[in-house]
Amino acid sequence: MTFLGILVAMAAIGFMCWLLFNLAVFALPFFIGVNAGIWAYGTGAGWLGAVLVGLLAAGLTLAAAQGLLILVRPLWARLLIALAFVAPAVVAGFYATLGIVKHMMPSETWQLIFSVIGAIAVGVTTFLRLAAMASAESAGTGHARI
Repeated sequence: MTFLGILVAMAAIGFMCWLLFNLAVFALPFFIGVNAGIWAYGTGAGWLGAVLVGLLAAGLTLAAAQGLLILVRPLWARLLIALAFVAPAVVAGFYATLGIVKHMMPSETWQLIFSVIGAIAVGVTTFLRLAAMASAESAGTGHARI
């Protein structure tokens, strides 16, 4: 029974890492959407209004970024747009990895080392996904993979 618990825990950690890597591109739109929803709720929009405002803000953020990646030609400007998406993903990767390794190792030094490695891995993955999205859209294929 203990062996089964270990296998299930490893499968859950693997699933969470897969989910983190696939959803890291959406960290900035999610953050903006949550903040817009909280703002709307605080101004009296109610739950439904807050959810709609949050979804609209997140969608507009993602659409604006994709549009900018298509329209902007200078490489340094595209890099700045990509870094705006990579920075929240790096923070999310750091804290997600820290949450996992806190349960697995007692040394705080090693927890931080593995968390930084996780943050770098998530950041590089997010940057590569954004680069692939930008190159697919600027090539005119219209089939951008995130």
